[in-house]
Amino acid sequence: MAQGEVLSAPLTLEYPFRRTVGRVQSAFLTGLREGLVLGIRTTDGRVLCPPTEYDPVTGDELAELVELAPEGTVTTWSWEPEGRPNQPVGGPFAWALVRLDGADTGLLHAVDTGGSPEAMRTGMRVRIRWVDAGDRQGDITDIACFEPEAEA
Repeated sequence: MAQGEVLSAPLTLEYPFRRTVGRVQSAFLTGLREGLVLGIRTTDGRVLCPPTEYDPVTGDELAELVELAPEGTVTTWSWEPEGRPNQPVGGPFAWALVRLDGADTGLLHAVDTGGSPEAMRTGMRVRIRWVDAGDRQGDITDIACFEPEAEA
């Protein structure tokens, strides 16, 4: 090899495996495909969403799935001023933790306020906007985003 010549070799980085999600996550993802959100009841009666297989406090295995409402309350949020490729909303939007009615924890997802950060606030009520039923795959992206509920 001549001095100054760069030695290189092709490299393909890949992860040729599939992950199984287990009973609880499988139920959660199947629910999303069907247009419903499931949480799980913990040992002390709280409901976690997204659900976990084990109680984060006691380590007990969890089994009682709970259907949650498609509406909830924004507990905290952060504004994304520019839409980027593969994000849930094409333009500006908020990332938010949404505590769905019936749950005690928040689900992280996008909230579409039509590009207006002034329309976003902690405590606001939002509702799931689902992907069209025929396009759902059993993935968190089956929730297109959340959108503000109409003021009463």
